[in-house]
Parts: sequence; C-alpha cells; structure tokens
Amino acid sequence: MLDLKFVRGNLDTVREALTRRRAALDVADFAELDERRRALTREVETLKAERNATSAKIAQKKRAKEDASDLIASMSSVGAHIKELDASLEEVEERERDWLLSCPNLLHESTPDGESEDDNPEVRRWGTPRDFDFPIKDHADLGTDLGLVDFERAAKLAGSRFAVSYGSVARMERALAMWMLDTHINEHDMIEVTPPFMVNRATMQGTGQLPKFEEDLFRLDFKDFYLIPTAEVPLTNLHAGEVLAETDLPRGYCAFTPCFRSEAGSYGKDTKGLIRQHQFQKVEMVYFAHPDNSYDVLEQMTAQAEKLLQRLELPYRVISLCTGDIGFSATKTYDLEVWLPAQNNYREISSCSNTEDFQARRADIRFQPAGSKKKGYVHTLNGSGLAVGRTLVAVLENYQQKDGSIVVPEVLRPYMGGLEVIEPAK
Repeated sequence: MLDLKFVRGNLDTVREALTRRRAALDVADFAELDERRRALTREVETLKAERNATSAKIAQKKRAKEDASDLIASMSSVGAHIKELDASLEEVEERERDWLLSCPNLLHESTPDGESEDDNPEVRRWGTPRDFDFPIKDHADLGTDLGLVDFERAAKLAGSRFAVSYGSVARMERALAMWMLDTHINEHDMIEVTPPFMVNRATMQGTGQLPKFEEDLFRLDFKDFYLIPTAEVPLTNLHAGEVLAETDLPRGYCAFTPCFRSEAGSYGKDTKGLIRQHQFQKVEMVYFAHPDNSYDVLEQMTAQAEKLLQRLELPYRVISLCTGDIGFSATKTYDLEVWLPAQNNYREISSCSNTEDFQARRADIRFQPAGSKKKGYVHTLNGSGLAVGRTLVAVLENYQQKDGSIVVPEVLRPYMGGLEVIEPAK
C-alpha cells in the first residue's frame, strides 16, 4: 500500500504512475474523497469545540444555580449532528482506504515501458537448446507413455487441471524440491520454514492478494480462510506487526509448499499437461531487506534462481517485466524463462520481484535503525526458487531420449538413490 501522506502530496506523480501501468484507477476519485474527508474533519472539529465550550458554560451556570436548559437543549442537537458526521467521516475514510488497497505499487525507474508481455525485453540468456535427432514429445505425452503421469485419474478425483504422478516421476518432483531447499539453506544461508497452507483474510491483504485478486483464490466456505497461492503470502506475513533489528537485515526465508490458484481468466490456456494447474508445488524465497540495498538483494535472489537452472543444465533467459505486464505489488520484476523443446519456446519458471515498502506498509513490518528512535518500513522481496512442477516439465522435455526414457540430471541422482535413467513403468 502506498503511503497516504505521499499520495495526498503527490497526486500528479501517482497519476503518471497509474498511467504508466495502464491502470484503470482514477486519482480524481481519491482527491474527491480526501477533500470530503478534510471538510468533514473540519466540521466535526468545529462542532466538538463548540460542544466543549458550551459544556463549560453549562457547568458554570449550574455552579451559579442558573437555568441552563436552553444550552442543554442546543447541546443535544449538536451531539446528534456530530454523531452523524462521525459516521459519514468513517465511511469516507473506509472508502479512501479501499482506494489505497486497490492502488498498485509505483514502479522503479528501470522498469521498461510496454503494453504487454510481448514488450518484455530480454536481459540475458544462458545455455544452448539441445538439438534432437528424433521427434520431440511434450512432457504430458512423455509422462503418460512412461505410465508415471496420470491425468485421467486426476480428473476423476478432482476435475481438470490436476495430475497424479507415480514412481520415479513422483520421486523426481520430490528430489527437485529437496535439492532446491538444500541449495538455498546451505549456500545462501536462508532459513527454511514450513508455514500454514491456509491463511486468513488479513494475511492475504498484507501481500496484496486481497481485495483486488479474490477471484484468483480458493476460499474455504465454512471459515474465512484461503488456500495459499504461493508461500510468499505466509512467509512475508511472518513478521506482520513486528519491528526487526537493522542488523537482522537482509533476512531470507525459503519454503516448499503446495500452491492453489483458480486460474480465473486463463480458460483455454495450457489446458494440456502440468504448466497451468489448480494445485502445484513451489520452493519460494522471501527476503526482508534494508531500503538502501534492496535492489542488490533482488539481483542476488535472481542469481540464486539462475544457479539452480544452470546446475540442472537447462537453457533459460532472463526478462525484465514491462509496465504493462508487471505484478500489482512489484516495483521491478525479473522473470526466468526455461527452454521447453516441445513448445520451441521459453516459458516462465521463476519470477523475482522487489515490492519495496508496499507490502510492509500493508502488513506493518518495520525495522529499527541503529542509533535512531525513528522506525522505517522494510523492503520485501519474493521469488520462485523454483516452481517445482515447471522444473519437472523442463527436465522431462530436455532430458528425453529416443526410446521415451528420461535421463536424470546429475545433481538429482544423489536424491534419487543413484538412479540415472527413468524407464517406462512395468
């Protein structure tokens, strides 16, 4: 959430930022609400001052044993009017807060301009896509032919956009997650967390999923809980309402969790396979950083995700999301896109973002600078390290063999009991 005082004093800047984002939100609506709030506040304060003065006069008359009935009668009507104005003021303040909660973050100056994902510039790429001397299969056909990925039984259990995996494919998915976690913990000093997989409304609001993106979430009908769309939500809110020590920054957490998304608005997209499912697994990274170096942390976090792809020997590219494609809470985002041979294209496998103090204001996460009594808001960052299901897809397609078997990447073999090749199930 943007700072209320900043918005009030920089309407033109906010208007320009919303225009740059192609956001439909109107700054004039906020200005009108804010002027109404100021007018109501002035009127209420004037009436309350009048009431206080009149109360003093009533007390003076009573001490002098004089009749104060006329003043008491006038006070009754003033009190009723103040009550009405207080209710109106509360309503306007709530509408003003709703506007702020619906307002996206300002963008970093380095975020490129663009209309859509087609305008995202490439920053760099790594690796060379493999040349195949046989017809390439996509991951869905590979998994099905192996007898180790089952979409039909998943549809029987839960419907479309679900999958069941068996045997060595299920083991590889688990191996990928364990290897990713071990890398983040042992090499990057991140703290592993096992968070709740369902959270309350306040937690969803803290990271910006609510109120704007409620249709993308799975909500439990019997209680006001939501299934997490990403571990970013519980990890960022771990320190909601807290003050961190400056010496504790940056502080990094990682978690392996299921993620649940309704995929509203994605009908007809990636309906086959594991790319876009209602339930998937991901290793998430979240950092709490000092405002002075949060963009250094963004580069570091992106490099951590890249390292995983490099060790898996999966070709990828890094793109910078443009103003028309960047997320609601982010100021700057890098997407990592892995090469998928069957699609002859790069597809997103990680998204690393700096939200600056946008989420910290919503969740009230601050830090105490050394030698200062004034507290500041931390900067929060999040990134996939990596999306496990999509990494599995990339491994299946890039490591496929002519006979339909899958070579196990060397870094995963210790996590799979030394298995080198996944053969069809018997």
